[in-house]
Amino acid sequence: MKKMLLKIISVVTFFAVSISTQAQAPTLGTSANFVLFTTVGAVTNSGISQLTGNVGTNSGSSTGFGNVNGVMHDNDGASGQAAIDVLLAYNQLNNSIPNFFPAPLLGNGDTLVAGNYKTTAVTSLIGTLYLNAKGDANAVFIFQVQAAFSTGTGAKVKLLNGAQACNVFWKIEGAVNMASLTSFKGTIIAHNAAINMSTSDTLEGRALSIAGAVTTNGVMAYTPIGCGSPRLTGPAAPAMNTTACYAVFSGNGSVTNSGTTHVTGDVGTNVGLTTGFDALLVNGTIHPIPDVSTAACAAELLNVYNYLNVLPFDIELLYPAQFGNNLVLTPHTYLMNAATAFTDTVYLNAQGNVDAVFVILINGALTTSTFSKVILTNGAQAKNVFWKVEGAVNINDYSVFAGTIVCNNGAINLSTGDSINGRAFTTNGTLRTKDVVVTMTEGCKSLPVTWLSFTAEKTKQSSVLLKWSTASEANNDRFEIERSGDGTNFTMVGTVAAGSNASLVQNYSFNNTKTLNGTSFYRLKQVDRNGTIKYSAIVKISFSGAVYSVFPNPATNKTTIQVRSLLNKVSVSLVNNSGMIVYRSTYVNVAAGSTIDIPLQNLPKGIYLLKLDSETGRSSEKIILQ
Repeated sequence: MKKMLLKIISVVTFFAVSISTQAQAPTLGTSANFVLFTTVGAVTNSGISQLTGNVGTNSGSSTGFGNVNGVMHDNDGASGQAAIDVLLAYNQLNNSIPNFFPAPLLGNGDTLVAGNYKTTAVTSLIGTLYLNAKGDANAVFIFQVQAAFSTGTGAKVKLLNGAQACNVFWKIEGAVNMASLTSFKGTIIAHNAAINMSTSDTLEGRALSIAGAVTTNGVMAYTPIGCGSPRLTGPAAPAMNTTACYAVFSGNGSVTNSGTTHVTGDVGTNVGLTTGFDALLVNGTIHPIPDVSTAACAAELLNVYNYLNVLPFDIELLYPAQFGNNLVLTPHTYLMNAATAFTDTVYLNAQGNVDAVFVILINGALTTSTFSKVILTNGAQAKNVFWKVEGAVNINDYSVFAGTIVCNNGAINLSTGDSINGRAFTTNGTLRTKDVVVTMTEGCKSLPVTWLSFTAEKTKQSSVLLKWSTASEANNDRFEIERSGDGTNFTMVGTVAAGSNASLVQNYSFNNTKTLNGTSFYRLKQVDRNGTIKYSAIVKISFSGAVYSVFPNPATNKTTIQVRSLLNKVSVSLVNNSGMIVYRSTYVNVAAGSTIDIPLQNLPKGIYLLKLDSETGRSSEKIILQ
């Protein structure tokens, strides 16, 4: 009986210990929305800090902050409620029963499991402290520090095996001082004391004080996700409709290009002319003059603009002149209520939600610095990013931009080296591009055919062999082959029936035996079963009096020079866009009808100049490697 009683006591004791080690997270209420907050005291910043979450004080002022990815609340209803909620959370943490009593020196590579930890002396964190949830995403870690708390330079809190920053809490009875380069996890609640974060500190959590100043200097701090926090989705995206098939468009104004510009998507204007675009470099339709398609796009563009224009904003970025500077934004509708200067980098963080939408409303012009960048992180997609600008847009040289720009009553200028993953639209204004790449994002619903390639080759019989491939087809009836001598006026020269209308790669060809002297332009007119049409890119080929011809062009692994008459000696060189010779060779006694292959497989994609020097003279031809 005595042994049985001992066993029962042991089992009861085991379960009591097991239950007591399960720390309980406090209820943060509205204070969970704040990344920096004090009930009484000033909240100040120096340097450029990146903050996600609300910032404020219920008795004092917030000063020195640039753009915050949250709302500033000083002495208002939100700060009043946060003061109540943070006190309730403090009391819950203060009344928690501790299970473990570590020494006041934390870190140095130690690993702690979930539970309640209490230290009674001044406590510091040195080196790295590991928090191990052992696979339990609900594991809670509570630290009750009954005195001041500090971290050493470069100190770190790291989470292991499912541990989450939203389940880590630090109740401090004294001042909190984080040395520079600290990487910290969890919500800090300081009781009647200040919190100080130093240069290059990172906090995934919150810095909250019952009564004491909160100061930051060039830090990154953001409220944690998980533990029931709302999943950010942003607003609903506007319905793009026919605008989704355009990459570059003006509702009223000329659209012009200079230099080598690559575009995926349609290009056009509904009032004015579209000029300067090379059809070989546009994977879509160039609309040189207004037509039915541009009229539909102009009407839909106004709908898109009107939707964005009345969209209520969640967060106002208070310093438009300081936009960028490594600012991190999450899925919301943002407002900048003045002309905006975008410098350096903006990060768009979808927090793992690939459907999250970002809308940036700018009530003024937008200008970027050279090499400015919009970086998409954690699932953010360019198709879900929209910029509404009331005024001119100038994207400076070598910038990387993401999203659909909807400019109202202003010109758009895309400069040398820019890369736009999205669209550039203006309701009313000129649109200029120069040596840029614009790739429209997905969303174009009127494409029954997905094009893979379209090439033209000269044959030894002096005919033109056209080849094209599609990745998928739906309701496709046929392809009509059209040819032009000037690149503008096309006539049909043949028809090829559609294939299986399936999501398979399909290859087609057409041999045009009746060629034109000089340069010919070819395009494919894809005709849907309901009569809807869509054009391919344009390819060109030349039959002149030259003693040689070059094919294929565009090329992939190689291009070939076909010699039409005897050449005693011919020198061939291939020059890239930087003027560097990437291939050179000399041939002697080249017979009529022979060919010379120029290898391209080891070269990067782009445009090259093929130069030939023989006794007949010098000539050159532009080669597109794709």
